[in-house]
Amino acid sequence: MRTIGLIGGMSWESTALYYRIINETVRDRLGALHSAKLILASVDFQEIERLQQDGNWDDAGTLLARTALSVEAAGAQNLVLCTNTMHKVAPAIESAVTIPLLHIADPTGQAIARNGYRTVGLLGTRFTMEQAFYRERLQSRHGLEVLTPVATDRDQVHRIIYDELCLGRIVDASRRTYRNVIERLIARGAEAIILGCTEITMLVDPADSSVPLFDTTRLHAVAAAEWAISE
Repeated sequence: MRTIGLIGGMSWESTALYYRIINETVRDRLGALHSAKLILASVDFQEIERLQQDGNWDDAGTLLARTALSVEAAGAQNLVLCTNTMHKVAPAIESAVTIPLLHIADPTGQAIARNGYRTVGLLGTRFTMEQAFYRERLQSRHGLEVLTPVATDRDQVHRIIYDELCLGRIVDASRRTYRNVIERLIARGAEAIILGCTEITMLVDPADSSVPLFDTTRLHAVAAAEWAISE
């Protein structure tokens, strides 16, 4: 079994989901008492969030690249960045290490294409919804048309992530807000919805949508586990 390197803490709430899903997948595939071989470096999200808000992506990339180097030095054979938004700095991480980075958009895009959908709605942080780094990868590599919520909906989706989900707060009113945003995306032609922030799965499940949901947290974690046991 190969060793997975996790870069987490963004937030730790969703990083805990990665740890559980990866180990459950390895156990289910291999049976008995098998569990994943993991190396986890968990950063202080307050530092990352401040750099995000300041638009200081260069320093954020440098910080995560140093973290990636430490994970590689500890023996990891690949990297899993346990966040959607910080894939904004994936090139800085990839250029710093010699081991591969499993980009979160790829297992997501592959799953959507495999199920025959082409037009998808994207929920995530403001950075993920509004900047090109994520949408363009889904478009160019996986042939998807990506819809994002209107500005007022983007504001609500973003606020709930940072003010509630990253703090472990699950609020019924916020679930209703997400349901409404999803329905407006469906009305514009979305055939499926990407839960493009690793915390959203804490709030929303398939019962909250009339079209399929693609949970990036689970898809990414399962892909990492399957890579580890495919040797």
